[in-house]
This record gives sequence, C-alpha cells and structure tokens, in this order.
Amino acid sequence: MERLQKVIAQAGIASRRKAEELIVDGRVTVNGQLIRELGTKVTPNKDKVEVDGVPIDREEPVYYMLYKPTGVISSVSDDKGRKVVTDFFDHEHRLFPVGRLDYDTSGLLLLTNDGEFANQLMHPKYKITKLYVAKVQGVPSRDKLRQLEKGIVLEDGKTAPAKVKFVSGNTKNGTSIIEISIHEGRNRQVRRMFEAIGHPVLKLKREMYGFLTLKGLNPGEARTLRPHEVKQLRELSEKNKNK
Repeated sequence: MERLQKVIAQAGIASRRKAEELIVDGRVTVNGQLIRELGTKVTPNKDKVEVDGVPIDREEPVYYMLYKPTGVISSVSDDKGRKVVTDFFDHEHRLFPVGRLDYDTSGLLLLTNDGEFANQLMHPKYKITKLYVAKVQGVPSRDKLRQLEKGIVLEDGKTAPAKVKFVSGNTKNGTSIIEISIHEGRNRQVRRMFEAIGHPVLKLKREMYGFLTLKGLNPGEARTLRPHEVKQLRELSEKNKNK
C-alpha cells in the first residue's frame, strides 16, 4: 500500500505537496468515501481514487527537457492567453513543469507527469544545482561578486552560497556576462540577487540543470530524457539530501 498523496502525485495530477492540500481541502475520495487524513494508505490499481469527482488514471511516467524561449509562461495554462510551456507538446499526457523559469528567462526546463519525481527535484533539501548565464548592467567588482558567493539577504531571507564566475565585461556598452550556480528555486531569485548588488539582469538563461545541458536543442525544442538520465537525477538528489 502507498500513501494517498503519493498515488495522486504519481498519477500526474499534482506534486505531492499540492496533493496533500487537495486531501486536506476535502477534494479527494477513496472508494466513494471522503478522505482528509494525510496518513491514509491505498492500494494502487485496486482502490478507486477520485479528485473533484474525477477518477485518477495512473499514467505511464514521461520525462522531457525543453529549451524554453523567453516570452513563455512556466505553467500549464494562462488566464491572459499567453503561450505556456505545455504548448510545445502534443500528446495525451498531463504534463507540468518541474519548478519554473520566469517569463523573460530562457533555458533548460524539465516537464513530467510524475509528481513524485518533480517534488524530489524541486525540494530545497535535494540541492539540485542550476547554472545560469546572466547579462547584467555594469561591471560588478570582485567584492560584489563575493557577496553573491557568500549569500545575499533578500526580503524572503538569505540565499544559500552560490558559485560565481565573471566571464566578460564590456566597458563600452556597460554590461557584463556572469555565470552563477545556485541550488535554490525562489521566485526570480537570480534577478533579485543581482539587483541587490546594484547590477540588474538584462538577459538570463539557464544553461544547466544538474548534469543536463541544452546541447542539441534550439529555443522551443524538446527531447525525452533517457532512462539513465532520469535514474541519475534521482540518484543525484538522494546523494545531495544525505550530505
């Protein structure tokens, strides 16, 4: 038997955390009985689980990597009619993004229907490193870059230490290219970190997620993750959790 929230997540309905909210909010039934207890266990493929009156179907898990262009929302829908990341896929699976990239940020984004997998990668304790390349205004001093490395105090707390590399500076245009690696996933975090040191981001791209790169992909293109890549991501997150 498995926990109810895990079964819902693995069915591609939502992440495990969101599944827990669905249960507490009284939106889940098991064999016709309303369930609000998070400790409830069910037998997959035997017990009838419904969310908002709709039976969940355990889909075959799928895993994709997308080169998200700028001007696209990291969501499955948008009330303003803007393009969303799932628009790049044409199949029956209920995909959702693993984390998010801002509307104005391009780069590597994972999508899946496996809520358990998504939750494992998104949770801060698993410390999956993300590498970004930022074009910023001005030429940051070594001292300011060191502030990013040590952690910056933002309105939602101090950031974890980051790895920072000065790539190039253009004194004529007054811009610089900086590489920064972080393992957190706060809203607009990289942009806010550079704003905090007085060098706003003009352009931002996520180049790497863990060991995955954008090699072979153009903006708007996607590919299926290979089985060994999915396995490596799981192993990487477990290894980081135990550090």
